[in-house]
Amino acid sequence: MSASSIDRRGMLRGSAAGVGVAAAAGLLAGGPAMAQAPAGSTWNQIRERGELRIGAAPSEPWFAKDQRSGEWSGIGWAMGVAVAKELNVKPVAVETTWGNAVAGLQANQFDVMFVMDATPQRALAIDFPAQPFFYYAQGVLVRDGLAARRWDDLNKPEVKLGVTLGTSPDRDVTIRLPKASIERFPSNDETTAAFQSGRVDAMSFFHPALVMQQRRVRKGTVVLPEPFRFSTTSAGVRRETDKTWRDWLGLTLDYYYFTGQTQRIYEEFLASRQIDPKTAPAIMRELWSRS
Repeated sequence: MSASSIDRRGMLRGSAAGVGVAAAAGLLAGGPAMAQAPAGSTWNQIRERGELRIGAAPSEPWFAKDQRSGEWSGIGWAMGVAVAKELNVKPVAVETTWGNAVAGLQANQFDVMFVMDATPQRALAIDFPAQPFFYYAQGVLVRDGLAARRWDDLNKPEVKLGVTLGTSPDRDVTIRLPKASIERFPSNDETTAAFQSGRVDAMSFFHPALVMQQRRVRKGTVVLPEPFRFSTTSAGVRRETDKTWRDWLGLTLDYYYFTGQTQRIYEEFLASRQIDPKTAPAIMRELWSRS
């Protein structure tokens, strides 16, 4: 995907980000502005170590570790590798969990955690770039023959919809689909098992997770019903006085998004899992109408 496929505003934002990337690369090489950064800042630590420490919580499609080789893959890991390449440093995985990610950033155990949503509670403790990493939408994996172009198509008593108890999709469909028969399960795996066995006609997660579950069960179709219910994900960083690392990272995420490189990272990961990217909704909201 080229930048020409994105709107003009996006191209201009991407160009501005490119300037930021180039300028920051100069700082890494030891430009005058670098001397102004505090010695203990994350930006200077990355430069001195020659490494970018990436928090990695095993959970496909975001982070996946091959237990035999120890090698990492996933959308979050691939973006970390790309960012490290821009900085001319080595990407290093620091295994963690989602529950410990905020504390790990605060304790300086790693420099960044990709695919971390910027929630108000997290923002009380850590920083996030202003620019998002990518977009995801609440979708449904529907059985063959069930129409779901719009949410209203599912708002019927005869439609059995599975969700994971207490999740954002659970709260949303409870309001959005008052007439549907909603069945709640303790975990994503149990929700998926109910769909696989035919106990429910459809299941609702955010769409990248649905794509992975569709590959697992080998049935149904992933759909983003209209109107889209979308959110953004981001990258968490340690809160500190010097904002060089946070701001450079934001410009880089923006540049990668609007030049199509983030979407390409997603598609390459899907292909590595034998999923045809053409069958999966994009992580660029500008492309959803074409999905």
